[in-house]
Amino acid sequence: MTFTTPLKSNSIKIMLLGSGELGKEVAIEANRLGVEVVAVDAYENAPAHLISNSSYVVNMKDKEAVLEIIRREKPTFILPEVEAISIDALFEAEKEGFHVIPNAEAVNKTMNRKNIRVFACEELGLKASGYKFVTTYDELVTAGDEIGYPCVIKPVMSSSGHGQSIAKTPEDLAHSWEIAKEARGDASELIVEEFVTFDYEITLLTVRNGKETVFCEPIGHIQKDGDYIFSWQPMQMSDLAIERSKEIAQKITDGLGGRGLFGVELFVKGDEVYFSEVSPRPHDTGMVTMITQSQSEFALHVRAVLGLPLDFIFYDEGASAAFKSTEENVAPTFEVADECFSKNSMVRIFGKPVAHVGRRMAVILTTGKDSLELAKNLITKVKGA
Repeated sequence: MTFTTPLKSNSIKIMLLGSGELGKEVAIEANRLGVEVVAVDAYENAPAHLISNSSYVVNMKDKEAVLEIIRREKPTFILPEVEAISIDALFEAEKEGFHVIPNAEAVNKTMNRKNIRVFACEELGLKASGYKFVTTYDELVTAGDEIGYPCVIKPVMSSSGHGQSIAKTPEDLAHSWEIAKEARGDASELIVEEFVTFDYEITLLTVRNGKETVFCEPIGHIQKDGDYIFSWQPMQMSDLAIERSKEIAQKITDGLGGRGLFGVELFVKGDEVYFSEVSPRPHDTGMVTMITQSQSEFALHVRAVLGLPLDFIFYDEGASAAFKSTEENVAPTFEVADECFSKNSMVRIFGKPVAHVGRRMAVILTTGKDSLELAKNLITKVKGA
């Protein structure tokens, strides 16, 4: 392939719609290949803004505002990095000849839990937990009775676990309803899911470049309040469970089409595998690949977007631990113990301009034997924000 230089009339240019910590790493990998990066987000000084060639602040749900930036910048590729985007803008951009990654319809399906669940289960026939969609509290009560308890309640559109809760009894429904309605994204409709008593859950990073599909080693993770706090790679699984996981990931990503990296989330019980969700972009649990692989999930995403080969080496087992702020601060600071900077560990501070309680601000990455225990220990050595 022919590469270019940023800020020239012939530059290869990507536009990030969403410029958080994951978008920042995508921008870094794109920069390394001389790709011009335009970072767009809803707030100033988002992480990817800090290292991109140009940046914009815009209401991401405003169709005309998003389209105006796309038409002005004329990107080679548009990479949606968050769910809270005007899907109409993406469809219109695609009609006008712009290349949305992986494609506008795939983003439309995956940004909405109703769309992707119907597509995966009713069109592709993938195994998943039972589910109901509701728009009123009375419907939620009925769905809880039909699905049974405990059940998982989520807005059909939200990100990073926002608005998600588990109702263990009918008495919990009122609180779950309030949690869902306070989520960012569209909480006008909720999905009520059967609580699968799975042994563990994984993310299977699946990468397509238009010629081949490759899989990273499965990533195990622990969530709290619907958001990940620890991840590790590889997750120890039976050969049959791995094979079934790849079959599901191949089927859902083939169905969605396009190219790029997909984070396919799966529940595993014994050798049985259940589809959960899929994101057509790098996944937060996949930050561990920055220390376990020769090409991180972000590098693989950029390679796939450009149609480049997807070969990589898995170095060694590793883990990640998310650091979340415990306070509000308009000038975040971090106290990080020296032991976090060892031959087996590193720290990535995202550079978010404002800290909120529970906001993910940094990540610890570890490698080698007992990397998960090391990550759990080191994250306690980070204070502040």
